[in-house]
Amino acid sequence: MVAATLAPPRVVSRIAASLLGGWLFTWGFVALGISLGVAAGMPYHEAQTLLFLLAFLVFLGLFLWAFAAASVVRVWLVLAGGGASMTALSWVVSRALA
Repeated sequence: MVAATLAPPRVVSRIAASLLGGWLFTWGFVALGISLGVAAGMPYHEAQTLLFLLAFLVFLGLFLWAFAAASVVRVWLVLAGGGASMTALSWVVSRALA
């Protein structure tokens, strides 16, 4: 490996992306999944339980991908952008249900 790829700022950025970005993406995934489940007629607590169980697998996959991806910028864009988009879409769906 090239020494520049192991520079401390890059390592810290990957760790932050895996933890913070993964959490944000998983939050959006769960919020959107619960909203869509309720919109489809699923009881709220069943949708919540299902998505909380899936959240462990989603977060694990994202955590590992954040370290395996070639570009840390792409990781941040996908995780933060996807998480924010899903959270916003979840808000729109929940407003439509109210």
